Amino acid sequence: MKAQPKASHYINGSFVDDELGRALPVIYPATGETIATIHSATENVVELAIEAAREAQPAWARLKPVERGRILRRAADILRARNDELARLETLDTGKAIQETLVADPASAADALEFFGGAVGSYNGDYIDLGGSFAYTRREPLGVCVGIGAWNYPIQGAGWKSAPALAMGNAMVFKPSENTPLSALALAEIYTEAGLPDGLFNVVQGYGDVGHALASHPVVAKVSLTGSVPTGRKVLGLAGSLMKHATMELGGKSPLIIFDDADLENAIGGAMLANFYSTGQVCSNGTRVFVQDGLHDRFLDRLTERTKAIRIGDPLDPDTQMGPLINKAQHEKVLSYIEIGKQEGATLHHGGAVPALQGFEGGFYVEPTIFANVTDTMRIAREEIFGPVMAVFRFDSEDEVVARANDTEFGLSAGVFTRDLPRAHRVIADLQAGSCWINNYNLAPVEIPFGGYKQSGIGRENSLAALAHYSQIKSVYVETGDVASPY
Repeated sequence: MKAQPKASHYINGSFVDDELGRALPVIYPATGETIATIHSATENVVELAIEAAREAQPAWARLKPVERGRILRRAADILRARNDELARLETLDTGKAIQETLVADPASAADALEFFGGAVGSYNGDYIDLGGSFAYTRREPLGVCVGIGAWNYPIQGAGWKSAPALAMGNAMVFKPSENTPLSALALAEIYTEAGLPDGLFNVVQGYGDVGHALASHPVVAKVSLTGSVPTGRKVLGLAGSLMKHATMELGGKSPLIIFDDADLENAIGGAMLANFYSTGQVCSNGTRVFVQDGLHDRFLDRLTERTKAIRIGDPLDPDTQMGPLINKAQHEKVLSYIEIGKQEGATLHHGGAVPALQGFEGGFYVEPTIFANVTDTMRIAREEIFGPVMAVFRFDSEDEVVARANDTEFGLSAGVFTRDLPRAHRVIADLQAGSCWINNYNLAPVEIPFGGYKQSGIGRENSLAALAHYSQIKSVYVETGDVASPY
């Protein structure tokens, strides 16, 4: 199984390599084998990428927004035409089941390019009547932006960050996660094929030191990170110390609240999507599942039946529903949390083991896991695990569950299942979370903002809100009469 790219980096419209950079092996999570080897960016590569972006950005910003949008929409069409091959590449890179990547990864990136390519033409400033005189505002690009992606949705993240940045007239240097470096290179090639001028979307690979070099570079105006809360604190602190714009889309420990009157099958489907999709490696996952007393036992029984039916195996098999975790370190982390849950007194209701899969003995698999009788103070109830580990809690009243749901440093997402829609809206209004669902979970259409409260981040991905985060406002006062001066 090989997936060796043409080179490690993509700069100024061409593949670039520098073998002086630290070797970066690409591991296929299903088998543990190395499927490619690239090199981390050297200081010279970082400078080449930043300079290419700086040189290309002013002319790009002077184009009419609809002209920029036309190129993005063309790139979206190419992404869709190549969906199957890109989905396979994403599965090799991440280990996610191909039945997921075929519908959720390149397609999501294409949606972002299409949306922002169309939306930017009508994204304008304001006219302000000042009673004779007037003023207006302009939405102007920031300049060179840096995007730092996560490993769970590599091409989606590259699309979500680059599309609004480019639509607004910025240039971007994108650093994928060192765990999943491949698909951003494919997106860069597609941008070039679609007619994006050279230098506007550059991809540089590397570890944390490369991210630091990019985020701290004096030419860079804005940093957008998707990652963990500890990483976000470091990057935001660095950006703030240099007065750079920053958006942070970080982790969570989100609540999913299921009331007695919820549709049982829909609620279970939502809980499974909120915990087992992408092998549980989704920042917005509703890993604290609060079930009201009257439904709790039936919910747990039926949840177990449906979870037992999940097919784990070869991620490239279209019938596989769950693939492996991303790497050995994450595998060990998730297994350690399962042990912690047992030691703290939670009931391991289902799963928790490493499945025996012939031909995939070196893969990073873990069974979908359900803990029952979880209490709010347990570590598995408070710390982000980022694996297929669901914690189920009982609750009695609405006020009680809202208070418990909000008792966390995180605030990325939340969900409510109930047939009582006034209650649904009331509870969602009281939950301290930025991305919420009623009677569904984990859908993230590009048309709506995505991001969190509290430690889960600052700013928003997607929607017109993202264009705001990749632009700055210039106010212009226009005098139509004489200047009133006391001098």
